Amino acid sequence: MNRDELYRIVVERSPSQNLTNHMLAVEAIMRTLAEHFHEDADKWGIAGLVHDIDYVETKDTPNLHSIVGSEQLHMMGLSEDICYAVRVHNERHRLPRKSMMDKALYAADPISGLIVACALVRPEKRLDLVDTDFVMLRFKEKRFAAGANRDQILSCQELGIDLYRFVSLCLTAMKGIAADIGL
Repeated sequence: MNRDELYRIVVERSPSQNLTNHMLAVEAIMRTLAEHFHEDADKWGIAGLVHDIDYVETKDTPNLHSIVGSEQLHMMGLSEDICYAVRVHNERHRLPRKSMMDKALYAADPISGLIVACALVRPEKRLDLVDTDFVMLRFKEKRFAAGANRDQILSCQELGIDLYRFVSLCLTAMKGIAADIGL
């Protein structure tokens, strides 16, 4: 199954543009991280694009989120490493993050939300006006974008990268698709 086919499925299963935009943002982040680490950007991008494919059907049962999605992706014929990365991105399961892709997806999921919140708090509501220092400042404010799990974001260190560099890479990735996600 190729990226365009998966994107159509993601859109069909997403009741809101915000959810689709989130998955596009994580896809962009994952592609950028893959390039940074000299990994397969297409594979990592797919993992980011489909990581919340089961969100609508599991939103009321968060303990099933990512397990259902991983099983669905397996049935669609996606590789086991993508299915596993999707499964372990839900911190509730406390599954070991084995690969670089697992670790990247785990950290990429919440940082996307923090970056979006940083853009939306500005009067212009544009990503191009947000810089890494602003995101870092807001990162320290626990009440700001409280749903963006700071410990999960800090797990970027498992990739051998510090938080500032991670935020910078993720912000650059999202700025590259800002028009696509309405920011």
